[in-house]
Amino acid sequence: MLFRSPVCGSATRKSEDEAVTRCTAGLFCPAQRKQALLHFAGRRAIDIEGLGEKIVDQLVDNALVKTPVDLFQLDVPTLAALERMGDKAATNLVNAIDHARETTLPRFIYALGIRNVGESTARDLALHFRDVQGLMAADEMALQQVTDVGPIVAQSVAAFFGEAHNREVIAGLLDAGIRFAPMAAPVAPAPGAAGKTFVLTGTLPTLT
Repeated sequence: MLFRSPVCGSATRKSEDEAVTRCTAGLFCPAQRKQALLHFAGRRAIDIEGLGEKIVDQLVDNALVKTPVDLFQLDVPTLAALERMGDKAATNLVNAIDHARETTLPRFIYALGIRNVGESTARDLALHFRDVQGLMAADEMALQQVTDVGPIVAQSVAAFFGEAHNREVIAGLLDAGIRFAPMAAPVAPAPGAAGKTFVLTGTLPTLT
């Protein structure tokens, strides 16, 4: 039986190893909004310097920001009107937000705050699928083909991208100018070397 969040109406899921049921609309649900924004803007994620808890509290409480997309619509006058902000601080934050449009695919995936997806898994997903569209289209079976991605992580990722609200936010972020640095092509192992043992003989003057 499908249960929905009483806050935002999105589907909820309960993992076999957990006692609680969780909402899948991480980028949209009002109950998760502040923490989702702080995670999104964190140093290891999109990295918006200067966007701290007190500013996020004001932005959400004043209904200025509902999803990460709204961050990229903020301007200096809006931010300068916040408590303990001024033109200089507002300008610095707008510049930091603009700078954050240039990121990498692993950082972006991590910034989405998908349950059970840390930095390492985000990097593995990025290297495997190479773009957001491919990742969003993957089902649980395809996700389990990724290095170190098991059934629990695959279920979390598929559930996240299965929510229309989350897909809309991602589309909005791309429309807002989020762009990714080119990823290096995967390095193939040298032919004929895998599984072999090499033995070196001889001596060196400084080693026994």
